[in-house]
Amino acid sequence: MEQINNQIQSLQNQATMLQNMARNLQRLDFSSVGQLTGSLQRIDGLMTQASGLSFDLDKLQDQWRQQYPESYDATIKVSDVASAARERWQSAMQAFRQTMSAQSQIVENVQADGDLLTDLVNRSQGAAGALEASQATNQLIALSTKQQMQIQTLLATQFRAEAEDAARKAQSEEAARETTKRFLGTGTAYPGN
Repeated sequence: MEQINNQIQSLQNQATMLQNMARNLQRLDFSSVGQLTGSLQRIDGLMTQASGLSFDLDKLQDQWRQQYPESYDATIKVSDVASAARERWQSAMQAFRQTMSAQSQIVENVQADGDLLTDLVNRSQGAAGALEASQATNQLIALSTKQQMQIQTLLATQFRAEAEDAARKAQSEEAARETTKRFLGTGTAYPGN
């Protein structure tokens, strides 16, 4: 009789162990991947719409050489210099608009992330088993990674706009020097100098 009771107890322990194992292997019935990637895709879409100087390195180098020449040819017209300066100004304004668009999208994403963060933390804390808790934790890490990527994007757009504006100002100074040099000429037009 004692042997049968021991076997029954052993079977009950095994059943409890299997129940615990099943609970630990229970999957999280929620995925935030679509929401996270959707937010990043909206930001990426804004980045590809950027006008002015490109974020693509090859395109940027070509655009840079065109908009910011190292020197001005002596035959270039003042109207061409003024036109180029206006194009650089427009490009700088587009870069600032791009930065503000990215900032606006990121602010919208951060507001939406608050609800997602609350949901993921609640699911993590209410997890029935180790797998469910681990999956919720992975999604929390993905949310954090997404936010870091947004910060990198924001910094890239901000620094790009500032660099483009600084380059525009430097190019304007060079254009002004060249225009002044042309205006003054060689100095031989005034006898007695």
